Amino acid sequence: MSFIDGFNLTQIAWPVTILLAWIIGECAYSWIKLPRISAYAVVGFLLGASQLGFLPATQVTTVLVANIAFGLILFECGYRINLRWLHNNPWIAVSSLTEALLTFIAIYYLAIAFNQPMSIALLLAALSMATSPATIIRVVNEQASSGQTTERIIHLSILNCVFAIFTFKVILGLVVFRTSGHIGDAIYSSLIALIASMALGVISGFLMSFFLQRHNRGQVDSTLAFTILVIGVVTLAHSLKLSPILAALTLGLYVRHKKIILNTSQRGFGSLGELLSIMLFVFIASVLEWRQMWVGIGLGLAIILVRQLMKIIGIGLFAHVSGIS
Repeated sequence: MSFIDGFNLTQIAWPVTILLAWIIGECAYSWIKLPRISAYAVVGFLLGASQLGFLPATQVTTVLVANIAFGLILFECGYRINLRWLHNNPWIAVSSLTEALLTFIAIYYLAIAFNQPMSIALLLAALSMATSPATIIRVVNEQASSGQTTERIIHLSILNCVFAIFTFKVILGLVVFRTSGHIGDAIYSSLIALIASMALGVISGFLMSFFLQRHNRGQVDSTLAFTILVIGVVTLAHSLKLSPILAALTLGLYVRHKKIILNTSQRGFGSLGELLSIMLFVFIASVLEWRQMWVGIGLGLAIILVRQLMKIIGIGLFAHVSGIS
């Protein structure tokens, strides 16, 4: 009886949920070709604290682990960015900027039409500019996709993400200034935080590459070293209230620029990346609350439709000049 009395269900909630999400994800992919991350999200939503309540309420440790998982994926995204390609074909960046701008304008006026406050409308518009690189890279790896279409999708999603981060931080800074009246707080909330996040990625990448070169490791697989580094960078950025997203992306871009080798067999950081990815998408969905979702379902569906239309227009305008039909 003492053994049963001492048993705490919350201690095994996350391991059981991850196992269940993995099983359902494999079955969904095998039977109906549904992307595994979709199944992970469904399991996370159903077992979340606001639904069935199996998962405990969000804790700081859980948020940090989810940020680490997100950082590993974003590092891989940054590593796959080819700056030379963007230099040779600038229309890709132009189309990304155009579709992001069109999305921002359209979603802002859509939110205003749904009687949202101006600050909320601006923040929603900024968030809607982004196309999640984490989702894209997971599906790309899952489908073993390659070729120009895949590379365009990855580059466009990362550019969208960067535009969204900058826009969101600037708007957030303006909101802080409007609320507090302190220009220092507003500046730190926007530009300084962005610059510091990118600097963190560059400095950490420089130090690691210097270490690897001094130990003759620069031309062999360095996946483990950068796995550890990404975890450290994301944790530091999280504790300093910086942007782990921008820090991880910048780190990946710097490593690619320095031509440091990452083993292709460890794409997605192997089993560790797979495990953390399951937890990431389960966690993201678990923090949702069905009552709030139901209240905002009209605006949510409208945002999806308008956003999709604006992105199609933005990419379509520059399709021919950027090299596709």
